[in-house]
Amino acid sequence: MLKVLVPVDGSSNSLHAVRQVLVEFRRNPAIDIHLLNVQPPFSANVRRWIDRQTIDEAHAEASQQALQPVRQIFDEVRVPYAVHHAVGERAVRIAEFARQLQCDHIVIGTARKNSLMRTIEGSVTNRLLELTPVPVIAVAGDTPSAWERYGLQWGLGGGLAWLVVAALE
Repeated sequence: MLKVLVPVDGSSNSLHAVRQVLVEFRRNPAIDIHLLNVQPPFSANVRRWIDRQTIDEAHAEASQQALQPVRQIFDEVRVPYAVHHAVGERAVRIAEFARQLQCDHIVIGTARKNSLMRTIEGSVTNRLLELTPVPVIAVAGDTPSAWERYGLQWGLGGGLAWLVVAALE
């Protein structure tokens, strides 16, 4: 049986990966689908003041919220799946789960960014490709806006605008 790992983060891009897996399932219903949500760890400052149980509950709730739309899709079309939750660096944990579950491949939704933005912001997909020997199918997400296409995301664009205004004064 073919094992497929699908990282889900609640974004529209991860829904593109889910649709791809559904297409695979229709062609071959002997697929063992594993959904994985990875939550970022809380900072040391937060962990110092909040007890472990509260942190675990917060991670579980955020993970359930991210997985809920995907679970609903799979439930509606009656596709069997397993759900996994993890905390840590996303690419590292995805690679670890793929190895532990002995997956045949990973299907991940990825944002359409230019190489400059991937370098500046980092890319889970790029990092995952570096970490895992498991084949990775990257499904392109939504088309970026004109600003994003040219590397001017809101944060970077706002920062650049602030620098221009500061330089003019």
